Amino acid sequence: MAPVSRHGGSGAQAKPAQAKPGQGARGSITRQAVLDAAIARFGREGFRAASVADIARDASVGGTVPYAYFAGKEALFFAAVDEDAAGVIREGLSSLDEVTSIRAWPERVILTLLDALERHPLARRLLAGLEPEVTVRVLDMPALAELRKAAAEQLRVDQDKGQVRSDIDPVVIANGLVAIVLSLLMSLVQLGPAGVTLYGEEVAAVLAAAIEVPARRGPAESPE
Repeated sequence: MAPVSRHGGSGAQAKPAQAKPGQGARGSITRQAVLDAAIARFGREGFRAASVADIARDASVGGTVPYAYFAGKEALFFAAVDEDAAGVIREGLSSLDEVTSIRAWPERVILTLLDALERHPLARRLLAGLEPEVTVRVLDMPALAELRKAAAEQLRVDQDKGQVRSDIDPVVIANGLVAIVLSLLMSLVQLGPAGVTLYGEEVAAVLAAAIEVPARRGPAESPE
């Protein structure tokens, strides 16, 4: 099934501008319905097994309607991945409002993201390694950039409080922190969430040792 073509050329007579299929409130609702159906279908069956016709049927639209909003099956799949992963990360960001220290940040975010993945089947499928060709796409998500930004801001706040070393770059450390969280999340999705209970405190301790200001020691005792 080919994408809807765009017409027009240098010799064509100018015509009054018309609304494109994706414009307007109705178009936005239809596009979102297609996207939601794609997330569910791709999440359940994967890219290869799911068809655009099935997705259109799930969305209660005509078989060619998805092509008015997405260039093809691959474009629809990537849009669905972006949408579902962004939903997971938004939930992770919402949990940071209750975090008062960067030390508590990783465990809280991981637990929140694990819970969110139960409601986001396509993102879970990617993290489980079931779509290896596109798993790396998660690293370029705009929403993931927001997570890095939030971590960097928390590091700056803790630096101002004197709780985090002043000699570290918040942005660099935040990027590394999010990479660790993402790696742990992929492992937990594939191996089970029990690892949070088993290793959560140890991971937090390692991060704390890397970023926190060491506790001041009293003067050394004089030798007898």
